[in-house]
Amino acid sequence: MTRSKNVAELSERSREIFRQIVDAYVETGEPVGSRTLSRRLSVALSPATIRNVMSDLEEAGLLYSPHTSAGRMPTEAGMRLFVSGLLELGRLPDLERESIEQKCRATGKSLDNLLEDALSTLSGLSGCAGLVLAPKTQLALKHIEFVPLSPGRALLVLVTGDGLVENRVLDLPPDVTPSALREASNYLNARVAGSTLEEVRDLITTELTDQRSQLDSLTGKVVKAGLATWAGGKSGQLIVRGQSHLLDDVTALDDLERIRTLFEALETKEYLLGLLDAANAAEGVQIFIGAQNELFQLSGCSMIVAPYHNSREQIVGAIGVIGPTRLNYARIIPLVDYTAKMVGRLIG
Repeated sequence: MTRSKNVAELSERSREIFRQIVDAYVETGEPVGSRTLSRRLSVALSPATIRNVMSDLEEAGLLYSPHTSAGRMPTEAGMRLFVSGLLELGRLPDLERESIEQKCRATGKSLDNLLEDALSTLSGLSGCAGLVLAPKTQLALKHIEFVPLSPGRALLVLVTGDGLVENRVLDLPPDVTPSALREASNYLNARVAGSTLEEVRDLITTELTDQRSQLDSLTGKVVKAGLATWAGGKSGQLIVRGQSHLLDDVTALDDLERIRTLFEALETKEYLLGLLDAANAAEGVQIFIGAQNELFQLSGCSMIVAPYHNSREQIVGAIGVIGPTRLNYARIIPLVDYTAKMVGRLIG
């Protein structure tokens, strides 16, 4: 069994050949042969010398040959080594900065619209599927209201002191009446001013536990259901846009099936917290290539994700892209990073 090397263990010649293989693979998606490499290298090396280095890199677990007598392609471990140790990030062009700023600032005060527009811009500029984990509201609230939609469902409207509005659909017990929703709204609004949803939850949980509340049983169910969903639960709101970009590089039916499986997984709640945890792990951009992320074990995809912060410098959400393993990381990492910073500034 081969062991993947780190950058420090590679000679200067091996690093340069490996870098050129990855660059060519990102450009074309095709295996790279020794003759192609000899034309790309700044130093004159014979194809035989290049083949020997490629063989060593393959034995180290950084390259593989998809077919007999074919050129080499980087493995997932090779791509991770390249991104962590050899990648040189490009500067985000002023035109792309202006596009992100202009699109985000034009959305006004709606948090949903801000995230939607930031996501569509990021997806369009990167050519990847974009995804964002919207935050649970942590700002001081001004108003809460439950609006009946259908038996067992209601719309929870949260308005912050800064005028941001969040609309979320809740599942409620089927016996909850419109009058119970009105009572719950009135009950919460008498206690909500200047408090975060978490603080309101703690207060009302204490009241319900100590039986000091005058709520009837139905109103109590509404309050508990709403607070449990958005203050005490795990999930935020996951938005995915631009899935068609992911399919641009897909040529085989097996690939299509793996991509379909990926999006089914993204829609399940169990992965939402993991996405935010990935962003919470460090302040900067996080990069997950292939099976390094449980989500992508079958799909051959990569994810680049960055956290965004509120005005108190707390991480409240994450934004990023999903694409094929052969992403143009040098260009896309600055895109994701700048978009996350812009979203954080506008939310803050």
